[in-house]
Amino acid sequence: MKTLTTYNGLEIPAVGLGTWEIPPETAASAVETAIESGYRHIDGAMIYLNEQWVGEGIEKAIGRGLAGRDDLWVTSKLWNDSHRAEHVRPAIEKTLSDLRLDYLDLYLIHWPVVHQHGVIRPESGDQFVSLEEVPLWETWQAMEEICAAGLCRSIGVSNCSARKIDGILENAKVKPVVNQVESHPYHQQKTLKDYCDRNGILMTAYSPLGSGGRPQRLLKNDEPSLFENEVLKELAAARGCTTAQIMIAWAVCRGSLTIPKSSNPQRQRENLEAMNIDLADDELGKIADLERGYRFIDGTFWEMEGGPYTVANLWDE
Repeated sequence: MKTLTTYNGLEIPAVGLGTWEIPPETAASAVETAIESGYRHIDGAMIYLNEQWVGEGIEKAIGRGLAGRDDLWVTSKLWNDSHRAEHVRPAIEKTLSDLRLDYLDLYLIHWPVVHQHGVIRPESGDQFVSLEEVPLWETWQAMEEICAAGLCRSIGVSNCSARKIDGILENAKVKPVVNQVESHPYHQQKTLKDYCDRNGILMTAYSPLGSGGRPQRLLKNDEPSLFENEVLKELAAARGCTTAQIMIAWAVCRGSLTIPKSSNPQRQRENLEAMNIDLADDELGKIADLERGYRFIDGTFWEMEGGPYTVANLWDE
């Protein structure tokens, strides 16, 4: 099992199971099967609306002796309606209850976006709260408190630009161990990856295969398919592996964690085995040339009339 080590000495398995869009009726079996196949890193979030069943799968796997709790790395995320300091601890306590766990290994601020408390999916701009009113550093201080209280072993961020992380670091006692962002051959995030490397922050690549299984409302008619890219297909054919394995191997070889999603036992095994594919410099160079700056999860869903968030200020572009 390849691992990456956080700046404070914690080891995270390089390939984890992403659980976004795994429906409740299959989540428990998907997680249990993944752990049976060798996964030791499970990534979830409150907003995935399946944590009760993810927890059931973890509990069943531990009960069968497939792994001990200390063998697993379990990540979850704080949703946007709970950024105010007084809401952070109740949010992680609800997640722990749903997952049937005493602690998380990692808890992330899911988005640098704030909703009114209790508003899960805003329908109008006035249901948002600006980062001027509830700054990320304020949320971060509450994250530090739950970490100090033993509810999680480490804390981090997701979907954060270098500028937003800098704002957190100005007031932080503990810096983030991870920044989880979209990353794949069409959006490689090299500048952000370099920033994270300089600051001792690991990068986790979500949607490493292009997120084709995301909800219909987030799909675009003209979006490209990584699986149809001729360079990736040729690299896979030469290696005798799948195109998905090439993309996962690329993420690991560049020093990222990655969390591909699958409920299919065979694909789960293939995804996990991809961490053992060591791509050569010329193969990595061919993939580097595929950069398009293309986001599948572009953040336009946070743009609403009268609201404080735009794609430009979300990504600080």
